[in-house]
Order: sequence, then structure tokens, then C-alpha cells
Amino acid sequence: MIFTKRKSVVMILPIVFSSLVFTGCQKTQDEGSQESTETVEVYKQNRLPNELPDELQELIDQGDAQAQTDLGSMYYQGTGVSQDYAKAVEWFEKSANQGHSSAQNNLGLMYYQGTGVRQDYVKAVDLYEKAANQGAAEAQTNLGVMYENGHGVRQDYVKAVDLYEKAANQGAAEAQTNLGWMYYQGTGVRQDYAKAAELYGKAANQGFAKAQYNLGLMYFQGLGVRQEYAKAVEWFEKAANQGAAKAQTNLGLMYFQGLGVRQEYAKAVEWFEK
Repeated sequence: MIFTKRKSVVMILPIVFSSLVFTGCQKTQDEGSQESTETVEVYKQNRLPNELPDELQELIDQGDAQAQTDLGSMYYQGTGVSQDYAKAVEWFEKSANQGHSSAQNNLGLMYYQGTGVRQDYVKAVDLYEKAANQGAAEAQTNLGVMYENGHGVRQDYVKAVDLYEKAANQGAAEAQTNLGWMYYQGTGVRQDYAKAAELYGKAANQGFAKAQYNLGLMYFQGLGVRQEYAKAVEWFEKAANQGAAKAQTNLGLMYFQGLGVRQEYAKAVEWFEK
């Protein structure tokens, strides 16, 4: 970070544009699937050895799609079992072939990343699409990212906005943040700072660090909201406390300049060093 004249502040541009979403273990309305997820949660909390608990094993043996997804998530994250991306792919695929939207989304993410499989954007798009068509907000968000960046599909900002909007309306913080970015940039929609700030605010209030950081910038710049340095500090601090490096730098700058807070060089250095 470069300091210029004393009265000026060097701020970092907004970070967030395209967050991808992994779906972890989730409860469903199906009784067996709910039992699977509850078993996994107990299993994770107790940190048992690599052998699966009988209840989960029984559901997997029955071909329960949620249990297969949960096991795939465990292998992907290395939770309760040794991390094994190839195994994660195997179990997500079994569940995805039964039409399980979370498994389709997660398998799509693995094809996007090239984790446990050869990277294949077209395959990722196909899987995201299947899950998105079932209304899965995570997949709608991820498919939006693909259209925004032209990965596996022809770049289409309007389509990306449409998908982000669908997921954002379900309360998905990542989608709200991505949609906020589109309004901030005027990409696929008419530029609207107030709408961007509104969307960042919705995601920020869910504790999403990237949105908190971006909202802090909106308050710092006075874009879409009334300029308030104290509010900027508040949101930078929330993001910084979650380890967001750029928020930590900006918060340090606010303390260095005495903007929205009492000037404290020691506090500024503390944030710069994080």
C-alpha cells in the first residue's frame, strides 16, 4: 500500500465479482435424508475414526441420494475421513445421477476446479444447469458466474444477472453480492449504485465478508448511500475480523488518517500487520 499526501487516502477497489458456492450437508424433507444429515453432524462433532457410523452406512447401502451427497462432502472437505477428491467425485456422481441438486452443484464445482477430475467447464455448466433448473440457489449462482465470465458457455451478462437475481431472491448472500457487483459496474443492467448498496447490505447482514467489505467502500465513497466514514469503518471491521485482507488494510488506513475513528497510528499498524 502506498501512502500519498497526508490528507489523501489510498483505498482498494471492490473485490467481489464472482463467488462460487459449494453445498455442504443439508437437511431435506425426506425422512431418510434428514437422518443421514443428522448422523453426519454427530459424526463430525465427535471426530470418529475413518469407519463410517452404521446409520450412515446403511443409508448409503440403500442408495440414499442425500447420504451419498453427505459422504461426498465429507471426502471433499476431509471431515471425519481422509480428504479424497476422487472419492468425493464418485459419491457426488452417484447422487447427481439420481437428480440430487446439491450433488449436481458440487460435482459441477469439481469439474470447474479440476479437482478429482479433469477440468471441464462445459461439464460444469451442464451440471449447474440441472441443479439450477430445480431452483437450487447455489447452482443458480454458480451458473451465473459461468455466464458472467464466458466459461463453458458464450459470455452473456444479461443471463448472468437473471441467474443471480433468482438466487438472490432466495436470500443467497453470494448471489446478492455478485448481483450487487453487476449493478455497481453496470454490467448486464443499468448502473445503479443505490441498488448495488442495497444488495451488498442484504448479504453483509448475513455476515458475508466480501459484501461487508464492498458496503464499506460504498459508505467511504458515498456511492448509493450518504458518505459516512464511521459506517465504512464499521463494515470494514466486520469483514476484517473474518480475515478479509483488503478490509484489514482499509481499516488500517482509516485509523492512520483518523477517518470515522480517532486517529491511532498503533491501531493502524496493528491492522496493516494482520
